[in-house]
Amino acid sequence: MEKTIQGRNVFSRFFTLLKQSLKGGNIDFTKGSIRRTVILLAIPMMLEMMMESVFALVDLYFVGHLENSSFAVQTVGLTESVLTIIYSIAIGMSMAATAVVARRVGEKYPKAAAKAGMQAIIIAVAITTVIAVLGFIYATDILLIMGSSEASAAYGTNFVRIMMGGSFVIMLLFLFNAIFRGAGNAAIAMKSLWIANICNIILCPIFIKGLGPIPAYGLTGAAIATTLGRGIGVCYQLYNLFNGKGVLKVALSYFIPDWEQIKSIVKIAVPGVLQFVIASCSWIFLAQLVATTGGDEGSAGYQSALRIMMFFLLPAWGLSNAAATLVGQNLGAKAIDRAEKSVFVTAKYNVIYMASITGITFLAADPIMWFFTNNTHVHDIATQAIKILCCGYVFYGLGMVIMNAFNGAGDTKTPTYINFFGFWLFQIPLAYVLVKGFDLGPLGVFIAIPVSETAITATSVIIFRKGKWKKTKV
Repeated sequence: MEKTIQGRNVFSRFFTLLKQSLKGGNIDFTKGSIRRTVILLAIPMMLEMMMESVFALVDLYFVGHLENSSFAVQTVGLTESVLTIIYSIAIGMSMAATAVVARRVGEKYPKAAAKAGMQAIIIAVAITTVIAVLGFIYATDILLIMGSSEASAAYGTNFVRIMMGGSFVIMLLFLFNAIFRGAGNAAIAMKSLWIANICNIILCPIFIKGLGPIPAYGLTGAAIATTLGRGIGVCYQLYNLFNGKGVLKVALSYFIPDWEQIKSIVKIAVPGVLQFVIASCSWIFLAQLVATTGGDEGSAGYQSALRIMMFFLLPAWGLSNAAATLVGQNLGAKAIDRAEKSVFVTAKYNVIYMASITGITFLAADPIMWFFTNNTHVHDIATQAIKILCCGYVFYGLGMVIMNAFNGAGDTKTPTYINFFGFWLFQIPLAYVLVKGFDLGPLGVFIAIPVSETAITATSVIIFRKGKWKKTKV
């Protein structure tokens, strides 16, 4: 009887914590139980990142059942690979925004935090505008460079134009959410992605298949729906920024360029952007290697597997974002030991999550892929890729937390160096040797990914333990 009562009490406390995390609000994460603060941040952050991955899965599901499904799936996958450059810039800028906002919030300077966040937005919009224009103009060339056939490139050009042309929406969605996370209100970030995804799920079949006066745009409709969905999510973020109810009170004057502030943010952001551009370009190289050795169907299978992998990895990335916020805020509050302990607690939870996901994806790879494609060859390649990639999931999870701990402290240089050596001097050469030297084709790429990620994680842990990140000034 006593055990039953204790069980109910535990469930009741967890349910109360769950409600609080989803509701959000102004919480001081520099005090109280570390496990509680990690959970309060992690739940909405995991759900937020899960929603980000749903964008690609929704597109993959609908276009995977079009008449030219191999062309369509390949186009979505290759475009996502190119968009990772946008994601890299967005994440790099987001890391700078989170680090600065979290540090100022920890120091109890909310006005400085709000102004820093808006200055980061000015920088990001300027950069993304240039990329969006170039992406729109050279859409066909981008697909051809990525290894697509001429027929597939012609088929997917409009899709790429819309996705690249609307990339500033992706940037704003990432950056606004980073500002909310840095301020400790991860619930708003989560809700904006939920709203954007619900809109995408509703709009995708309408624009792809047509409804009433809206014609069937096919593959192009997926791009229209996704861009509109993300745009609606950004509108929700803007409402919450300017309603004056959160920790951050934003004024229009904060959007006037402050060159000293901009230089400070750029100093943190540039290594952060390079950190992810290095990784993204590595993934682009691997995608091109698979496309040229495995053909359109081999490429479609690989891209499908990556979309499934990212669906499960992005929640882990969301959980690891809790470490960035906690490290930033606690360093700002001069609670260095608490910052370090927060990383260890977050890492433990992420390893448990990724270990569970490893078993699920390995056992369920076959039925999962039949849901997303009716092409037998694409299905078989994707299933093989998923079973190999998931062998490194636990190491991915641990590595994400350590990397985000560095970034949350404002030490974006260390992860950049680790990524450069890990991806460009190890992963790419290893993949090339396996694919070309041992004639393994796409299988060589599948093997190289978990092997290199494991090495990167081991290196990150060793450097983190040395503790130089604790002395970073922001």
